[in-house]
Amino acid sequence: MDPLTQGLLGATAVANSRIGKAPRAAALGLGFLGGMAADLDVLIRSSSDPLLFLEFHRQFTHSLIFIPFGGLLCGLVLHALFAKRKGVSRWQSILFCTLGYATHALLDAGTTYGTQLYWPFSNERVAWNVISIIDPLYTLPIALLVALSLSPQRRWLARLALAWVVAYPALGWWQKSRAEDAGYQLAASRTHQVISLSAKPSFANVLLWKVIYRTPDYFYVDAIRVGIKPTVIAGAAVAPLNIQRDLPWLQAGSQQALDLERFRWFSQDYIALANDNPLRVMDLRYSLLPNEIEPLWGIELSPANSGQHVRYISQRGDSRAKSAELWRMLFE
Repeated sequence: MDPLTQGLLGATAVANSRIGKAPRAAALGLGFLGGMAADLDVLIRSSSDPLLFLEFHRQFTHSLIFIPFGGLLCGLVLHALFAKRKGVSRWQSILFCTLGYATHALLDAGTTYGTQLYWPFSNERVAWNVISIIDPLYTLPIALLVALSLSPQRRWLARLALAWVVAYPALGWWQKSRAEDAGYQLAASRTHQVISLSAKPSFANVLLWKVIYRTPDYFYVDAIRVGIKPTVIAGAAVAPLNIQRDLPWLQAGSQQALDLERFRWFSQDYIALANDNPLRVMDLRYSLLPNEIEPLWGIELSPANSGQHVRYISQRGDSRAKSAELWRMLFE
């Protein structure tokens, strides 16, 4: 989830706790910063290994077992930086930061990116697919209610903010279930044998969903608008990556082969070759439009440099035109 929403969720958790005599604004500020702190793992990068950040983002800092350690470190640092001067005790600083920190991974797990909640016991990337990584309809009401709750006469609004924190993902869960049902019906109408199917919210809403299902031969990608009645916006199909067929030159055990498996794990096996580049492997989960297979990121291999790391590719295309198309899909 975006950092602002993460911080606001942390502030909401503190606003609904027993703050005691601590200044309310300082307490909520600690919760806000604690709610964002887990994303400091984005600093774990390597100039020689482009995929290192994929392995460590949403890894140990986002695990359930790390919450007390993350809250402790965050609380001690922020207490020294400003909370002590604001009249907040050291233990209050740790408590408020821990409350904020505890919300982070759970919110991230609600998105499609994947979060290693159970590290170090499992490297499973938990992704509940119930909310977009950026959704103003979720964030703005929380921001408004938390800000208004700073007033002594309006502190009850913090409870309303907490209710929205829970209610909107619950709505997303229900919409996801409807999108999956519509996806299975779509596959049945095409007489396809479905091996697996997933539905993921498109950018900034829970109305329009990207539905991907796999058959023995293809991934099928379609958009489904889940309004009063589901509406299908047909997309495209692409064959799943088959190394023997698509990359016969790739040597098992080479650095590029190892990197490909790292990318497969990160992408939860939603990978295929790009149509316009036989050396580029794309992550099908993310695209600007929910019915397209053009990815936001991927990796590029090189037959001549199998001993070197792959290249990480990020692409946006014509985002303005696609934003207009997304708007049309939502409301037409």
